[in-house]
Amino acid sequence: MTTLTFAVRRHAPELVAPAVPTPRETKRLSDIDDQDGLRAHVPTVFFYRGARRRDDDPAAVIRRALGEALVPYYPLAGRLREVAGRKLVVDCTAEGVLFVEADADVRLAELEAATGVIREPLPCMDQLLFDVEGSSGMLNCPFLLIQVTRLLCGGFVFALRLNHVMCDATGIAQFIFAVAELARGLPSPTVSPAWSRELLEARSPPRPAFPHREYDAVPPTAAAPPPGDVISRTFTFTRADIAAIKEGLPPHLRDKVTTFEAVAAGVWRARTVALDLPADDELRLAVVANFRRVRELGLPAGYYGNACIFLMAVTTAGALRAGSLGDAVELVREAKVAVTAEYVRSTADHLVLRGRPNVAPANLLLVSDSRHAGFQRVDFGWGEPVYGGPVHTQPSTALLIAARNVDGEDELVVPIMLTQPAMDRFASEIEMLVTGGSGSILAS
Repeated sequence: MTTLTFAVRRHAPELVAPAVPTPRETKRLSDIDDQDGLRAHVPTVFFYRGARRRDDDPAAVIRRALGEALVPYYPLAGRLREVAGRKLVVDCTAEGVLFVEADADVRLAELEAATGVIREPLPCMDQLLFDVEGSSGMLNCPFLLIQVTRLLCGGFVFALRLNHVMCDATGIAQFIFAVAELARGLPSPTVSPAWSRELLEARSPPRPAFPHREYDAVPPTAAAPPPGDVISRTFTFTRADIAAIKEGLPPHLRDKVTTFEAVAAGVWRARTVALDLPADDELRLAVVANFRRVRELGLPAGYYGNACIFLMAVTTAGALRAGSLGDAVELVREAKVAVTAEYVRSTADHLVLRGRPNVAPANLLLVSDSRHAGFQRVDFGWGEPVYGGPVHTQPSTALLIAARNVDGEDELVVPIMLTQPAMDRFASEIEMLVTGGSGSILAS
């Protein structure tokens, strides 16, 4: 990757409110929404080429569509408040979301040339999604910050930062699709939003039925590297790479393992080898599991709240290194079995009883899969994005992101943050994972 610098001229930030008056009311978030682990702002970004025969200003088109979309999605135009018991509620004030219009003196082709193909780590994200002063708090701040940056070539960048307590990846994708449909001239969004957060409230009284190891207070056994020592690198898996990983598994797993299970297990194991942790250190893999399809919960179509839970696989560094890739896959598969209505309700109960804790961070790798959110299909009227997906910001996470190469072929990209020595070891392990080398990643 070559270094690329460019200047961005930003207009003053403005608030975009719903296009017509909306209800003034207070809405409770669910007891899944307001846990500490989701009290954060998360960025997403999309890069677009300029469309021939389209002279419209993308910033103006998207700004108008945003105001229209905020009518059915009016809670997003409100502000977050905290009440007794650390419970979060939305004050539907219609104050609006932050919108920034900008121009960059760079062409999309230059961004592509600098990175080979646009994907994580993305160049100059601090310029493409500028942190407006006073906008990044949890309470009394806009839920969304959106920046549309026009490029010299006629293309543009759409970047968004969301307060995670309002939506998961599926939920914010649903809202972005609504904005995109209105930008293309549709009279209304295809999917009508549903609030229904009461369906994910804790029971009265709360009665957890599972231990919920994901929220255990685990003392750290290895010091985290200083943030300045961490570098970011993205690893690309083609269809052939994924097939090769699956082919290296035992026969009883080979035909039933999912791409997520195979890649998550391989990345977890490679990262463990790279970090060289003491053999008896407890390791935890948190899998972000979507439960929208659990029928017993009754979530309606159009639900845009957080419908995900963290499922935990637990082992030791020594066992993970000494075992095979198949053993790691089995751990991931066993964790995923827990997605039931009772487990979701138990999670909400546990969170309320424990004061809405965060997932314990010690020796944790959190793996999140955004491939099915549909980010790569968002079309504001200029075609599908060259790249669209979440921005990787945390060393303890691994994101599985859908992407396309220069030939338009689907790929899976996984951004990773490690120190340089650990990154070198991780890259070697991943290479052996894909090529079937004799390294520890495929040790039996």
